[in-house]
Amino acid sequence: MRNEELRMFRKILLGVIIICLVAGFATAQQHWWYTLERGKQYFRDGSFGDALVTFEDARRDRAAYFTRLEQDFILFLSDPNVRPLENSLDFIEMYIALNYEAAAAAALAELYHRFPRVELGDSALRALEELDRLKFYPEAEYWLGEAYRMEGELALALRHYERAFQQRALLENPGFEIEILYRIVEVHRFRQEYQEMDRRAREIIEGTGPDGTPRDMFWARTSTQTTSPMTQMRVAMTRILENEGINHFLTLYRHNNLISERAHRFLGFFYNATGRHLTAAEHLLFAFLIQNTVLIEEAIRHEFDFTYTTLEDLIVFINTRPALLAFTEDVEYHRTIFNLAISLHATGRTLPAMQLWTFLASNANAGEWGARARANPTPYIERALELP
Repeated sequence: MRNEELRMFRKILLGVIIICLVAGFATAQQHWWYTLERGKQYFRDGSFGDALVTFEDARRDRAAYFTRLEQDFILFLSDPNVRPLENSLDFIEMYIALNYEAAAAAALAELYHRFPRVELGDSALRALEELDRLKFYPEAEYWLGEAYRMEGELALALRHYERAFQQRALLENPGFEIEILYRIVEVHRFRQEYQEMDRRAREIIEGTGPDGTPRDMFWARTSTQTTSPMTQMRVAMTRILENEGINHFLTLYRHNNLISERAHRFLGFFYNATGRHLTAAEHLLFAFLIQNTVLIEEAIRHEFDFTYTTLEDLIVFINTRPALLAFTEDVEYHRTIFNLAISLHATGRTLPAMQLWTFLASNANAGEWGARARANPTPYIERALELP
């Protein structure tokens, strides 16, 4: 009987929430959202001081709203008539429904709108914990970081980016955590904090998404052993590259994980510049593979009978498509090839290294990187940077 009563009273509670309260918390939510959007407009206009003030207002508005809800719920739980219900959220919901406790209902309505009821179990204390957590506003923290970065206050920017990342479970768009990580990497680079820069860039590749799956399956640590399936796949890819060359490699393999492309590319450039060519080659190879996978898939989308044959033929097609040319600029396509050729040559993989070098030298659109290739008959190793 108890289960049937619970279902009935929850229906009553839901009715109270829908009729009386949904509009109220939707309006409250929009208040801080509109404040954040106004701050973004100041930011786009270059008014960084006004943007900072407005982002702070958005953060404060959200914190004040959930603080009020938390206090209302605490006050309700302190009622002598409610205290005997102890920590049972089920019985508390019944009491709210029967007595039309609007403030407590509003607190739970907002909480259930943002957090699955089933994960609270039968615990009112868990509900309070989650209401407390909802005070944080990671989007506002991120934009505060952006404004401080534009003002040149990198230490303050990093502090807000880190707060935004720590609060990432509350992001309206969970995938945005990657952009926050990339900002953290960039700030560490500007501050010459290379160890942290390296660690956070690897976190992008090696970490997991909100659903617990690896962000980059090719890089997934599926086993503690060196013979894991993904490790074997990478070994096979490298062997094909060494023995069969670039074109056969790109004929066999595809990897379109744009999330990790920038981190692979960034680490590849960094390791190459610091003389760690073996590690650089692995990261640059994946950046190169992802870039070309996107280009080839776009070519097939435009011409269903397109078949990849050589880099030279692919670049002819790219040159006819402004959007693909823009993509090659965005991902530093020719710089990636230049650095990949150097790292491959430095580690004794001369066949693919020379193929890439020749491709750059003959490519009129390769800019600075083509000019460098034409000026030297083989890939050359520049003096490694000495890190502080």
